[in-house]
This record gives sequence, structure tokens and C-alpha cells, in this order.
Amino acid sequence: MTSSLPDTAARTAETTAGSAPDVPAPKRTESPLGQLRHRPEAGALIGTISVFVFFAIFGGEKFLAAAGAASWLNIAAELGIIAIPVGLLMIAGELDVSVGSVLAGSSMTLAIVSGHWGAPMIVGIVLALGLGLLVGLLNGIIVTRTNVPSLVVTLATMAGIAGLTLGLSRVATGTTSVAISPDPFSKSVFGQLIGGQFEVAIFWWIGIAVLVSVMLQMMPYGNWIFAIGGDKESARATGIPVTKVKIALYMASGFGAALVGVIQTILYNGAQVANGQSFVFNSIIAVVIGGVLLTGGYGSVLGIALGTLTFAIVNQGIYYTGWNSDWASLILGVLILTAVLMNNTFRRLALSYKPRSAKKV
Repeated sequence: MTSSLPDTAARTAETTAGSAPDVPAPKRTESPLGQLRHRPEAGALIGTISVFVFFAIFGGEKFLAAAGAASWLNIAAELGIIAIPVGLLMIAGELDVSVGSVLAGSSMTLAIVSGHWGAPMIVGIVLALGLGLLVGLLNGIIVTRTNVPSLVVTLATMAGIAGLTLGLSRVATGTTSVAISPDPFSKSVFGQLIGGQFEVAIFWWIGIAVLVSVMLQMMPYGNWIFAIGGDKESARATGIPVTKVKIALYMASGFGAALVGVIQTILYNGAQVANGQSFVFNSIIAVVIGGVLLTGGYGSVLGIALGTLTFAIVNQGIYYTGWNSDWASLILGVLILTAVLMNNTFRRLALSYKPRSAKKV
């Protein structure tokens, strides 16, 4: 029994028309919220939003007003300028606790040179910033050449710079507090209060954060920092200049502390030898809240900025609630522990995240 050619052709045409070619199915992507949980900054962002909402509710209009925002933004700016380079050091697996003494030393250098001795402001500013770079260079050389833990080295530097600042200030001026009258240009660049409330340091902080973020994410130098924090011996074996990178990071940390010293001296028209000691551990706390590992190899500038904001909001928000400020330290302690636990969770999600590949049907 045979079939006719037309019938066979018709069936073939039907089969061909009914079968679809193999085409890739559209890629299924997660929602923005779903993608957010895989970002390393997710924990820090949630922490910042949570404390802001908390104090916005219990602090009321005073917390949300311009004066309230200025109170925590000003603190965040000064702390953030120091926390960013300290955070980079921590990503590279190192610590710097000498920033408080560097801030005080730079402040007194500017005040003595341009206030007590009457030299031009630019001379005092350059010498103050140079002191920060010099201390950073010293820290970097000692850490990299001796392999002594950075905590020990910078603790020694902190004590030494504090002693020098106190002793030399008394020798040079006979006092531990020196006034200064900055010129209009220096005041506008470093010590201006925008709207009478917001420090110009906020713009310094934002600018530094943007520049460092670009460097960290888009330049080979950023990859070197992460590699050194992950395993410095492997990084050295691949040709990364570990010693030079670490010395540069310590100099950046010293420069950041010195810059804040200059800002505070010009803003408040004077300096004291006791300035800056609160920045020592506050900067590390802000960096840890921002998700940077103490063991190195992990972190981001955005996370550090968010951690700094969170710290500043908690630090100032308690005063707008009407509660006893004695509870501020307890709240901050709980916040630090919660932030670390939350950051660990989101870090695991970020490191385990694999984008879905396209499927064929």
C-alpha cells in the first residue's frame, strides 16, 4: 500500500510548521530587592536605614530638621575622611590606631606655625599635611620591614606622636591650646559653615569617597589592595608590589587624619593637644559597621560610608529622643554586634551568588 506524494508533502509541511526552532529563553532576572541582598553593602545599607527610621520616629521633627541633619552629617564627614583610608588599610589586612595623635599633631602644627608664629596659612597647612604623610610613611616602613603587627607599631606611633605634640607645644608656646585667625580663602575651603550649619568637610568627604571608590573598583590598584588582604604572599608571588602598596595606604591614612586636623583647626579657630583621640576607635567601629573584615580582603567604600553614617546617626540621634544619653554607648554596642552579624550573613550571600544562565527549550 502506497501513499500519494501530495499527502506526504502535506504532512511534512504540517510537521515543519508545528515545530519551533531552538531559541534561547529570556533570561530570568531577580528583582532589584533580590539582587540587593547579594551586594556586600546590603547589611550596611539596611543598618543605616533602620537607625535613621528609628531616630526619625523617636527623635521627631528636631532630628529631621536642618540643624538635626547637620549635627550627624558634620560628624559623619569628619569621621568619614579618616575612616575611608583606615578602611582601605583594613581591607589590606592592616590597622592604624595612630590617626588620633596624627590629627592632634597636625592641628597643633598648623596653629603654632600660622597662629603663634604668624607664618602664611599655606605654609602651616602644607606642614600639617606633610606631618600626616611623614607619620604614615614611618608606620608603613616599620610594618613592612619588621613584620611587627601593625596594631603594635601604630600604638607605639600613637604614643610617640602624642608625647611629641604635648612636649613641643609647651616648648614652643608655653601652653597646650593655640588660637589662630585663618584668612578668608582658607576659611572658605576648609572651615566654612554652609547655611551656618553644614561643614564644608561634607564635600571633602563625598569627593574623597567618590575618588577612592573609582580607584578601588575600576583600577588595578584596587585589585592589589583586595589581593594583599586575601593573601599577601600569593599577591607578592603574582608580582604585586605589596610593600609599596602598604606604605602608600599608611600615608593615605596619615593624610586623612591630618586633613581633618586642618579642617578642625580652621573651623574652630584654634587647636588643642587633646584633639582627635575619639577618632582612633570610632573610625574602626564605623568601618566594621560598614562590612569590612578585620582579617582583610573584603569591603567597599560605599559600605564604609554607610557605616560612618550609621555611627554618626546613633551618636547624635540619642540626644533628640529626650532619653538619658548614658544609654548611647549601650545602643552603639548592640548596633556593632548586630551589624557584624548582619554583615556576615549578607557577605555569605554575596560570595555565594551566581547569576542565572540562559536556558534553551
